[in-house]
Amino acid sequence: MADKAGPIGVFDSGYGGLTVLNNFVEQLPQYDYLYLGDNARAPYGNRSFDTVYHYTLECVNLLFSRGCSLVILACNTASAKALRTIQQKDLPKINSELRVLGVIRPTTELAGNYSTSKHIGVLGTAGTVASQSYPVELHKFFPEVKVFQEACPMWVPLVENNEFNSPGADYFIKKHIDHLMQQSPLIDTVILGCTHYPLLIDKIKKYLSPQVSVLSQGEIVAHSLGSYLYRHPEMEARCSKNGTREFLTTDDTENFDRHAAIFFGKPVQSKHIAL
Repeated sequence: MADKAGPIGVFDSGYGGLTVLNNFVEQLPQYDYLYLGDNARAPYGNRSFDTVYHYTLECVNLLFSRGCSLVILACNTASAKALRTIQQKDLPKINSELRVLGVIRPTTELAGNYSTSKHIGVLGTAGTVASQSYPVELHKFFPEVKVFQEACPMWVPLVENNEFNSPGADYFIKKHIDHLMQQSPLIDTVILGCTHYPLLIDKIKKYLSPQVSVLSQGEIVAHSLGSYLYRHPEMEARCSKNGTREFLTTDDTENFDRHAAIFFGKPVQSKHIAL
C-alpha cells in the first residue's frame, strides 16, 4: 500500500453504485473518490458465487493499485457473494492494513429499528436473494424479525434502459411488490436491496401502503462510512481530501457517461480501463 493518502474506492458491476457515491459526495464531499464500474461484465446478479468473487477481487485489486486503501463494494451482489471471502481470505495476504466494506451490513444494522411488526421485506436481484445475505445479517442484529424476500429480475434492465418512468415499468413493479406483500401482509419495512432501485422509488411507493417504510441504501451507507472513518482515524488519514471524483469503466466510455449521469444525477466523464 502506498504511504501517501489516496481516494476512497467505490466499486460496482455497473451503474447502481453511483446512487451510493452520490450520497457519499453529499454527506462527505471533502474526500476524493475513485469509482470503477465493471460494465463489460455486468450484470453480476445472475452469475455464480465463484465468478462474482473472482470478478470483484480483480476490481478491488485494481482500485488498491490506484492508491485506494479503503474500497466500498457499492453493489449488493458483490457484497453478498464476495465480500466475506475477500475480507477473510484475501486481505491478510494482500495487505492487512487495507479494508473492503459492503452495503448489506450497514443496512441490516438499522433496518429492524424501523419495523414495529418485525416483518421486513427485501427486494433484490436473484443473486442477492439466493445468497440469503439479508436474512442472515438481519437476524444477527434483530433475531426476532421475520424476513420475506422477492427477486425482481426485470428491474435492473428497466433502469439501465432508462425505462423506469415508463408505464411498462409499472407492470413489473406492481407484480413483484404484490408477490412480496402476499408473503406477509404485516410487512411494514421494505429494504431496496439493489442500488438501482432508488430510481424506482416513486413507483415502488405507489404500490405500497403509505404506512410501509422504504429503506434506500445510499443515505444509510454514507452515514455508516462517515461513522467508520470517525472510529478509524488511521484509515481516515489514508483518505485524500481534495474533493475530486474520478470514474473508470471496463466498457465504452461514451455509453457509460450517458447512463451514469442518470444514476449520479450530474454529468460524468469516465476513462476506460482494461482488467
